[in-house]
Amino acid sequence: MHHHPTRRAVVLAGAAAALAPALPAQAATALGYKAVAPYASYWYPDSLPPGSPGEGVTWRSLKAWRAATDADLAFNAASVPLAPRFTPVPANPTARAGQARIQSLVSFGPTASNPSQGAPTADYYALTHWAYIDELVFWGGSSGEGLILAPNAPIVDAAHRHGVPVLGNVFLPPVAYGGQLQWTRDLVQKDADGRYPLAAQLVAVADAYGFDGWFVNAETDGGNAALATGMLGFLAELKRLGAAKGQRVTWYDAMTTNGSVSWQGALNDRNQAFFRTADTLFLDFRWTSATLASSGAKAEQLGCDRRELWAGVDVESRGYDTPVDWDAIVPANKPHTVSYGFYRPEWTRNHLPATRTPGDFHAADDHFWTGPTRDPSRPDAEAPWRAPALVVADRSTVSGLPFATTFNTGHGLRWYEGGRVTSPAQWNHLGLQDRLPSRRWITRTTGQHPTVTLDFADAWRGGSSVLVSGTPGAPVTLDLYATRLPLSRRTVLELTHRAASDVTVELAVATAEPAAPGDPQPYRYLPAGTLKAGAWTTTRLSLAALSGTVRAIGVRLTAPGPLDYRLGALALHDGPQVPACPRHLRVTAGADGLCFTWRGAPGPVRHYELHRILPDGTRRFLGGTCQNAYYVPGAVAEPGEKSARFEVRAVGELYTVSGPAPAVHPW
Repeated sequence: MHHHPTRRAVVLAGAAAALAPALPAQAATALGYKAVAPYASYWYPDSLPPGSPGEGVTWRSLKAWRAATDADLAFNAASVPLAPRFTPVPANPTARAGQARIQSLVSFGPTASNPSQGAPTADYYALTHWAYIDELVFWGGSSGEGLILAPNAPIVDAAHRHGVPVLGNVFLPPVAYGGQLQWTRDLVQKDADGRYPLAAQLVAVADAYGFDGWFVNAETDGGNAALATGMLGFLAELKRLGAAKGQRVTWYDAMTTNGSVSWQGALNDRNQAFFRTADTLFLDFRWTSATLASSGAKAEQLGCDRRELWAGVDVESRGYDTPVDWDAIVPANKPHTVSYGFYRPEWTRNHLPATRTPGDFHAADDHFWTGPTRDPSRPDAEAPWRAPALVVADRSTVSGLPFATTFNTGHGLRWYEGGRVTSPAQWNHLGLQDRLPSRRWITRTTGQHPTVTLDFADAWRGGSSVLVSGTPGAPVTLDLYATRLPLSRRTVLELTHRAASDVTVELAVATAEPAAPGDPQPYRYLPAGTLKAGAWTTTRLSLAALSGTVRAIGVRLTAPGPLDYRLGALALHDGPQVPACPRHLRVTAGADGLCFTWRGAPGPVRHYELHRILPDGTRRFLGGTCQNAYYVPGAVAEPGEKSARFEVRAVGELYTVSGPAPAVHPW
């Protein structure tokens, strides 16, 4: 493959146009695109470009940044800690644990005007296949907006819930696309004590914002050996200071040790010093089978792990139709050569027509990660696209009680609570995303396999539910979660579900692992009743008869005719837990909306939800966040309303909800 600086720089330069969500004009205004609502942060290293920034762009110097004076820090700091992961027995015999890893470079939105806390549209790259990803890079940057990007909090919170670290991006663009060598010099400047002040600043930003390190991409040509030496010193200090905070550094294969930009597509003598200084190296797209083989061997000669090399796979323009020499990275019958790095897999959203729905996006995204069969236990080994599920073992973070899910993907066409719509508006906010099933979707039956989807037409809570539909003609077992959940005499499991026609439901629980990769889970089946067509119902089952550790959870469905079953929530716990109440809700009027802040609830909280109490007493959902601050754009008085009533509540891991902290805002 070849490096595409032209296409990438053009996309980045036009990021606002190319990647902004497709919003109606009034929604774009309500979002606060006039730089009033909070946005993800971006900076130049030190000196700013000549002239003045474009509309909606704010030029900032990283060197001048201080956490104490960062007005948007309350909106932008992630709060979910990085969850530990485990690797269950793989879903098929070709997926290998502990070999190739995946780094994913994703542009979620424009560099400037990238909302801090979601937006009123369902059209978003709501990534859910975290189980195959080892590291996410928040890609972006442009010479006209800023070069250093801090990931926004919803993405970090969602990634951390699934055990995936997130890196910010440092992009020093090619000269042809506005890059200035002065910015590289600014980045690697030394102070009077011989320290690198911008390395310390990058570590401080990641620490304050709650993400996990930096991807450093120095592509501005014209440097010399002295500049390369400065870059190595900067990188060493970035890694040393960052490691003390648990942060990581990836170096992009661009600048070489003589200071010139020369993409190698390999680990070799011209870039090995950068690799040894950083944690991992992203190999440029021009690699070949021979250069990957030599790179893996070179890494081991240096005493490093060959899996710390990411072989770049550019999927920005063709997605799962991209031709890739898979055998060079992940050979079918030998140990994996290196790891792989997906460049711009948000193609799964961007290539769809403007009329795309969340369902269209997830169908494409499932194809990308799982393959054309959409079932990792029955992968198509002959398909030209060697999907990650075919070769990489999935991971899970479901290892402690309480555990609950409402199958919420982090975006939706409406917002549901208890099966009722409490906001008719579209939304996205990845921080509200649940831990979702990692194996989508494994069904086992002697009949016809049903269709299983994350569906947006109905939900118990959030924006989506799991819909199982078809005419199987035989019982169907659906795998849901690979888990390591300790059982006690008090452990109960709750299923919230509904059906459009009769279906007999059994809970499938395994307390042992399958004997070999690809084998079915050794389930035991517990009766969960027969559902008639009707409303949502919650079935509660005691697991007191079981002992040990729950290793897998699923459901077995038996329908006399067509199957139309919807699963809205699942919870395992040893007793109910209700979070404490947040306090001191304050409302402040902004130029284009209302800013809400509150004091967080003591004890464990999953997230907070903000509602408005309308004059007729109904509660309208305004938004949710894992932070203690939230901005609501475009809030206006209802007819005849002299003041508006608001409430914020804490939501626990079991989706139990605290009492409200109220506030009144006079109009």
